[in-house]
Amino acid sequence: MKKSALSILLSIVLLFSIVGCSSQNNDSSSSGDGEEGTQTLKFISEDTADESDASVVMGLTEEYGKTNIEIETVLQANLMQKIQLLTASNDLPELFKFESNQLGDLIDNDQLLDLEKTFTDLGIYDKLNPGAVNLLKTLSGDRGLYTLPVELNIEGFWYNKKLFEENNLEVPTTWDEMLAASEVFMEKGIQPFAVAGKEKWPITRLINGYVMRLYGADVMERVSKGELSITDEGFIEAATLVQDMNAKGYFGEGVNTIDYDTASNTFLQGNAAMYYMGSWALNEFNDENLNKIGVDNVGFFNIPLVEGGKGTLDEYSMNAGLTLSFSKDKYNEEVGEWMKHVFSNYGDKAIAERGLISGFKVENMPENVSELTKTTLEKVNEIENGALWFEGYFDPKTKTVSEDGAQNLLNEGTTPEEYMSKLEESLKNASK
Repeated sequence: MKKSALSILLSIVLLFSIVGCSSQNNDSSSSGDGEEGTQTLKFISEDTADESDASVVMGLTEEYGKTNIEIETVLQANLMQKIQLLTASNDLPELFKFESNQLGDLIDNDQLLDLEKTFTDLGIYDKLNPGAVNLLKTLSGDRGLYTLPVELNIEGFWYNKKLFEENNLEVPTTWDEMLAASEVFMEKGIQPFAVAGKEKWPITRLINGYVMRLYGADVMERVSKGELSITDEGFIEAATLVQDMNAKGYFGEGVNTIDYDTASNTFLQGNAAMYYMGSWALNEFNDENLNKIGVDNVGFFNIPLVEGGKGTLDEYSMNAGLTLSFSKDKYNEEVGEWMKHVFSNYGDKAIAERGLISGFKVENMPENVSELTKTTLEKVNEIENGALWFEGYFDPKTKTVSEDGAQNLLNEGTTPEEYMSKLEESLKNASK
């Protein structure tokens, strides 16, 4: 999420002393008090020291007591450029956040720490969720594990239990059942889905959900390897289906003008029956000020099956957000001891203090965590085969073509065939 420089500065001042200079794009703060004899690690993140996963790392570092962290907060829009510049000057910090599917060059240039080997040597490899490890290895182009899942999300359909019960509807397990339920809701004047079309990616997630159930969880990997064409009949079928869902009114009025917060509020105020989103939305679901239907009234079902498809219900669409990597050159025994403490306890600390589901196992579940969060975490821990989102293998240009084209698809400004043909052309240009 993009943050203003003012909000970053204010949040840091509240809990941490500022070191160095602040600018429009970044701020710095530090854990500990800089005692003599303690090591200081530099950490570049899109979060401030008191936000999200960064706060978990900072808190565990203070508990450890033998290490200080100087955190530099960079706007997410500028993060990739910042790391690329530091890479070019061979000056990566000890730890930094980055796009998990954009690490290939850093791995190939031997600039990143091999975390599978490191965690194995430290005796903490078993702290990681196997599904998260497989996901990150896939995102690395099967190069190995060079980044950590400080957050981990499954995606699927969240639903209003009361609306389903009042209309005598079972939780859908197939797309046909989900579409039939949508017709029932339409007849009762209830919007079937809340969709943030303005954000674009929620549209392509629906297309992705259909094709991963039709072709299997590795569908987009096969496209990236040239083993399957994105103009294949199944992709046209998926785009046509999503276009028709909008044409029938399943997404409500003016879907391409609906932003994330509006879609979330539509669902949480009881004005839509279903909502495709990642488990990061638990933050809103657990917020009594936002959730007017009640957290106990929110259920979850995985992407439904497609008749005759190869996908299964034990396969989940997953993503790890921005992940945490480490400089190989700046790793030493002291850093290793710090890592052992922080990441032995990360899963428990993240869920207890932030309600954050990560790719680390939780061994001590807090009593005050909602049942919805607990069951979601259980699903995450059971996953062995995670699928990437639609644009997970795309280059930046093709990602733009995909997301812009999806909006045009809903506006009926382009046909499913034209949409997929443009994607195919962009993928071919990217591979030249």
